[in-house]
Amino acid sequence: MKGGNYGAGVHFLLSLIEPRDAAAVRDRLGILPPKPCTDEIAAYRLNQLDAPRSVWWWLLERDDPATNLLVFHQPMPDVLRRDILRGHAFGPARQPLKMPKTCPGRSCTHREPEIFAGPRGLIGELRHARTLGLAREAVQAVGVQDWDTVAGADRVEPLPGFTRWALAERIDCPPQVRAQFGSHAKFTNRLRGAGIVELREYVERSRPPQRMLEVLEAGAQLFPQRAGEAAALLAPLVRAELGADPDAWAVLAQLLPTFAGTLPELVRTCGAIAHV
Repeated sequence: MKGGNYGAGVHFLLSLIEPRDAAAVRDRLGILPPKPCTDEIAAYRLNQLDAPRSVWWWLLERDDPATNLLVFHQPMPDVLRRDILRGHAFGPARQPLKMPKTCPGRSCTHREPEIFAGPRGLIGELRHARTLGLAREAVQAVGVQDWDTVAGADRVEPLPGFTRWALAERIDCPPQVRAQFGSHAKFTNRLRGAGIVELREYVERSRPPQRMLEVLEAGAQLFPQRAGEAAALLAPLVRAELGADPDAWAVLAQLLPTFAGTLPELVRTCGAIAHV
């Protein structure tokens, strides 16, 4: 089967087995190594793949100024863009990040957007929002430093349902605050539809698997910690079902482009076919 049109989505899985075995599988099936690319191109691929919105949060968690600027140029609330330019840390960093004035290869100069709070104040506007449209306007003023205040106000008196939803679908809403707003299956399904996903759920339940794997391939460059967590989740299954067996990998490479199930289902199917 050497010379097949393989590669897209397979590289991430091959990285989960021993390098020598992965090289042998690539050679046997004619899978070329992935071509290096810039962070800008990797971010462009995420857009082309229609990746869930949570991946942009996974970029911000790195607390890398250049990576944060990639997120700055995505469709984001102005308040999040402002916080990026102010050097706020979204991950473990304790000090303000030193943000460059321009992006590599771009002539644009970044200007901090103005954020307008309504006359009722932040919490007052959140409580006043009685439609989803008004709620989404009100949450535009919630910055990274405001989430504790918002969560505290909700504990004192629950915020309106539309407001809770508009806050929960923000990529920077802290997980513990999002959990405070709701944990019902219907709420979780709505979040999934809005592109807000937990890593384990994304790896184990995402369909189609090829798109998810291509997102993780870009993620190995753009959000390596989260991609590493995904690798740790998948590695035991991949090693058990596929291992260094080129026949199992050939089946996977053939089925992957059209497989409609989840990735765990695909890997188990390929292992079963190859071992008949």
